[in-house]
Amino acid sequence: MANKRPRPSKAKRVKAVARKRVGAPKPARALDERQEREQPKHKKRWQDEADA
Repeated sequence: MANKRPRPSKAKRVKAVARKRVGAPKPARALDERQEREQPKHKKRWQDEADA
C-alpha cells in the first residue's frame, strides 16, 4: 500500500494567497549592509599598494 500523502498546510495556503494580493514582503534588512561590515579576508601586500 502506498504511503499516505500529508495534508496541505492551511498556513502555507493563506500566506500564498496574501503574497498574490499584496506582494512579497521586503527583506528584513538590506543586503548591502553585510558587505560594508565584512572585514577583508586577506591583507593587501605592500607591493600591491606601492603599484596602485
